Amino acid sequence: MEYNFLELKNGIRIIHKPVKSEVAHCGFIIKTGSRDENINENGITHFIEHAIFKGTKKRKAYHILNRIDNVGGEINAFTTKEKTSIYASFTKPHFERALELLTDILFNSTYPESELKKEKDVIIDEINSYLDSPYDQIYDDFEELIFKDHPLGMNILGTVNSVKKIDKKKILEFIKKNYLTNQIVFSIVGDIPFKKIEQLCKKYLTDIPEKTTNKKRLPFKNYQAIQREIKKDIYQTHCIIGNVAYGTHHKYKNSFILLNNILGGPAMNSRLNMGIREKHGFTYNIESSYTTFSDIGLFYLYLGTDQKYIEKSIKLVNRELKILREKKLTSSQIQKAKQQIIGQITLSEENNCNVMLGMGKSILVYDKVEGLKETYKKINAITQVELQKIANEVFNKKQLSSLIFSPNQ
Repeated sequence: MEYNFLELKNGIRIIHKPVKSEVAHCGFIIKTGSRDENINENGITHFIEHAIFKGTKKRKAYHILNRIDNVGGEINAFTTKEKTSIYASFTKPHFERALELLTDILFNSTYPESELKKEKDVIIDEINSYLDSPYDQIYDDFEELIFKDHPLGMNILGTVNSVKKIDKKKILEFIKKNYLTNQIVFSIVGDIPFKKIEQLCKKYLTDIPEKTTNKKRLPFKNYQAIQREIKKDIYQTHCIIGNVAYGTHHKYKNSFILLNNILGGPAMNSRLNMGIREKHGFTYNIESSYTTFSDIGLFYLYLGTDQKYIEKSIKLVNRELKILREKKLTSSQIQKAKQQIIGQITLSEENNCNVMLGMGKSILVYDKVEGLKETYKKINAITQVELQKIANEVFNKKQLSSLIFSPNQ
């Protein structure tokens, strides 16, 4: 796989993947997320992601929104626990327009107080909309339960009270402390000559003042399993079962991605879907997920069911976990699982916007982009013994936590 790479003197890194397409994608991926906040700043990273579109030194919000929309493109942003992404999709003749605009809003936003006031109302509505959705809320509440009193446990959106306290001064102080040039990557996927990319990146990004530091995040330690049930005014019962798992750099990360895919990944033939939803019809939605952070990971298994089936559903879940702990996968099973995940990864490469975001994340985390052949090689090297060992560590019944939202009746 061909990638082009450039590092500017101020520490900003540029990664480019050439593809034959009339559509191109580019964006800034920044190594700052909600876990970089303290309790008094909760929600500020997400708030900044909204507020950067509200005006710069030379543009009002109207001009920002129209700059890409007027040529049929799209501009967007999102925040996670460890990263912020600001990006655009456009037809390839408009690369300079996208680069200049993204640079302007990231480095020259003015955060006018009148706009901040309006945006607070928007974000508070967003927080309340999540509270209206038990499916969304239970994931956030489970993370808060697991990572109690740690930045990883804080909600990305913040709380109504913390959002109300955000002002321009707090925003500028947070940006100064956390938006560092050696932790910013500009990623591009598109049919654009790299000489042009190099020329334009130097034109717009070279003069950004260098701000670098070895920012250290507070590691999470001392996990303890906990079980909690909360009564709510809901009809369906929602349940999450999970445990801490392996971080981004752990040797078992790829192996657990495969194991999670077997258990409850996106495919309809996952063990949870086949063994519980299809066979018994107890759940409309059942899935498992694995999220990695820089120092730790989180495994969670979600199911939604009628209250009368919750005990039976949990019993069946525990049976599936027990099988993975006690029985090695056969050679045929593991080969099919590897083939499936390799196919999923290959299909995902068709989404060039996600590829662009993934490249930027990879440079931030690993300082490289791994090609598909290398990824496939790592997957094919995973053994049955390794998967059983991981199952015994992560699916250890004594170490599993649970959170249940049950109907208040």
